[in-house]
Amino acid sequence: MVVKTQSGRVEGRVTGGVASFNGLPFAAPPFGRHRFQPPQPAEPWTGVRNALAWGQVMPQSPYPEPFRSLLGDAGESGEDCLNLNVWTPEPIGHGLPVMVWIHGGAFLRGSGAMAAYDGSRFARDGVVCVTINYRLGADGFLWLGDGVANLGLLDQVAALRWVQENIEAFGGDPTQVTIFGESAGAFSVATLIAMPRASGLFQRAILQSGAGHHVISTETAGLIGRDLCQKLGVQSTREALAAVPTSRFVDAQAELAAELAMRPDPTRWGEVAANGMLFEPVIDGDVVGDRPINAIAAGIGAGVDLLIGTTAEEWRFFMVPTGAIDRVTETQLQGLAARRGLDPALALPTYRAAQPTATPGDLVAAIVTDWFFRIPAIRLAEAQARNGGAPFLYEFAWRSPLYDGRLGACHALEIPFVFDNLDRTTSPMTGDRPPQTLADDLHRAWVHFAATGDPGWPRYDLAQRQVMRFDANGRVLVSDPDAATRRLWDGVR
Repeated sequence: MVVKTQSGRVEGRVTGGVASFNGLPFAAPPFGRHRFQPPQPAEPWTGVRNALAWGQVMPQSPYPEPFRSLLGDAGESGEDCLNLNVWTPEPIGHGLPVMVWIHGGAFLRGSGAMAAYDGSRFARDGVVCVTINYRLGADGFLWLGDGVANLGLLDQVAALRWVQENIEAFGGDPTQVTIFGESAGAFSVATLIAMPRASGLFQRAILQSGAGHHVISTETAGLIGRDLCQKLGVQSTREALAAVPTSRFVDAQAELAAELAMRPDPTRWGEVAANGMLFEPVIDGDVVGDRPINAIAAGIGAGVDLLIGTTAEEWRFFMVPTGAIDRVTETQLQGLAARRGLDPALALPTYRAAQPTATPGDLVAAIVTDWFFRIPAIRLAEAQARNGGAPFLYEFAWRSPLYDGRLGACHALEIPFVFDNLDRTTSPMTGDRPPQTLADDLHRAWVHFAATGDPGWPRYDLAQRQVMRFDANGRVLVSDPDAATRRLWDGVR
């Protein structure tokens, strides 16, 4: 099948009533003279471009084990990495809702070319699905005070502009665009909602395990940028960094990230010591003017329909596979609670009442899950509700059987259910017999939201605080789940 885009014609593949197009460039390769510059237009081509295989992805180091076995690899890296993938029903229709996926990976790893993100089931159900790449690490989020910041976000904006200009050729409606993402992808979604440069490029947004709190100051970003330059032995300029071979650059970023993970000292790392993400969007006063949660609370993006949620036990992903959950002492638990702004004397009995058999490690996982994910999701929904918007909240509570069931309803577990790719995922987290009926429920809700702005349950408001919980028994609407622990964070987070 051949489709004509603004840059030229592309040939895709048709399988089972779905047409797929892979590796479509939405911007020029961000290396050479374009390194550390805003995204530039892709060069047009003559003839028909082959779009039958994944494009290159952003150069990056693999996840360290055991996370590499759980998440997989991003794909073949290379300089021509600013590309995207499209799945659409065949024959190509007209006026279909569009969903644009922004991948996670702590702004350091990942791509839109992973098997878990195959969008063909969305196309099967009448949605044009797009997955994108964007610049990661220092290439995407460097701050040295000597150029444009947040290039990774500008790449996302460029991809969304490509959608506006081209998606009708694939059967999509450019006035019915939903952006959705998980983890760093969801942090990106929140930031895009608050960014004037992204205004009008989408109408709906889904945030999976991420909300509007995670951006950093220029002071912290500059400190990390200078640390990277020091590790590479170059001057603290973009020109000096651009001259470093890509492999050495990627290795240095991975080494710096490992240092942060091993010794998250706030005197060295600033605010990223609390969340472990070396690179994040930077409040530069230009691309990003404020924390997204503040901008959204002030009314920016009030007209964007929101679907927001988390898994029930996010942080177990980071503690169970490494064994860290078994090494936490009571003293460490109390210190962690205090560093997150809680009064341990009040908070720990409340968390223990909710989990009577919990170990200190279990309680650390619960507290960090709330600090990092659940409470920011609630705050975003509250802000949108106060501004007259339409937020919907969900919780994914099905528990992975991995690690003798201890992994729980962990970070990233919902993704193959959302994409209805339980039969395609290469991750062992879903086990041998994951419930297809749960994938049917979750996927259907995402499709319905993209088409109508309503996932099929009541909006979140400050009176009822209704949340749709997805678990082994299907779906159930819960009013103000875990209210006692939620209230602990009032005025704190």
